[in-house]
Amino acid sequence: MSRPGRLDPFALERFFARYEFSTRYVLCPSDPESMALHELLAFEADAAQRFAQLRLGYVESLGTPELRQAVAALYAHGDAARVLVHAGSEEPIFTFMHAVLEAGDHIVVQFPAYQSHYSIAQSIGASITRWDSNLDGDGAPGVAELERLLRPETRAIVVTTPNNPTGYSLSRGEFDALVELARSRGLWLFCDEVYRGTERDAERLPAACDVYDRGVSLGGMAKAYGLAGLRIGWVSASQPSLLERMATIKDYLTICSSAPSEFLAALALRHDPDLTERVRGICARNLDLLDEFFARRANLFCWTRPRAGTTAFPRYRGNEGSEAFCRRAVEEAGVLLLPSTAFDAGDAHFRIGYGRANLPEALAALDAFISRA
Repeated sequence: MSRPGRLDPFALERFFARYEFSTRYVLCPSDPESMALHELLAFEADAAQRFAQLRLGYVESLGTPELRQAVAALYAHGDAARVLVHAGSEEPIFTFMHAVLEAGDHIVVQFPAYQSHYSIAQSIGASITRWDSNLDGDGAPGVAELERLLRPETRAIVVTTPNNPTGYSLSRGEFDALVELARSRGLWLFCDEVYRGTERDAERLPAACDVYDRGVSLGGMAKAYGLAGLRIGWVSASQPSLLERMATIKDYLTICSSAPSEFLAALALRHDPDLTERVRGICARNLDLLDEFFARRANLFCWTRPRAGTTAFPRYRGNEGSEAFCRRAVEEAGVLLLPSTAFDAGDAHFRIGYGRANLPEALAALDAFISRA
């Protein structure tokens, strides 16, 4: 765990740095299939010409007006003034934590979680309490037990819905109870919503920023849209003072994002339904293949079909831990899976990603590896 003043190595990112771009089959990505630049530009007749004429100077540190308005249109409030654009979705996690937390504070974090959801807070000197999900079931966290995890010094609750890695999406009842609990204590509710729009068999929830004045919604182009290479993320919140504090911290990081990326992100968001439907279609087809695979391999894996997102978190039933299994898969078969140890979630599960077009080929390679073992 991180200590005050120090950020520990990011286990997931260090794991990917070792394998992601040198392994034949990446079967654990959180981002879905991307698209070529010309495919995105084709959504608007004059987009290629406008893009070619784009000036490559700095853009507004808050985000271009065009992009902020496109982001605001995703929310019920529709107010560009409530949007702060960042370089990717990692950066706003950092700026939020530094804007609201001090040493001695406390936050509750839904687990499993992206490591920055807790390690950044710990580096500030805040303490963390895990709100664990039921990994032997569908991945639901126990909403009824959340209140007992709170302390007088609690400042925020951090959740991810739909969740990475489990694919669990809170029900409307669970979400409403969470919001009411945060409201009753005056807590920040930081809701990582980067998979919002990928729901298949789950209800799409309201954005936290639309239902609670201390709700902060995190979004980005990587997950629901398959445009990770743009490196564009954002937060939406209703309190100007929070956004101002976050922007002040951002001045010490990226200052502003890339002009080409902001142009392309705004273009993509104007066609939000087309892009999210494309991702959902790939995921739905791949999930049918995963259902069949895990049914045949039920002696080795425990599988729960996720209702949203692009990832799942099956249990490995072999004699070795998941980390050893994943290491053998990548070294012997060139198939990359992500062990649950990368999420500080024990050694019995692994993340599988099902948003890429080559999943059938990757899954066949994994199947062949298991048959040889």
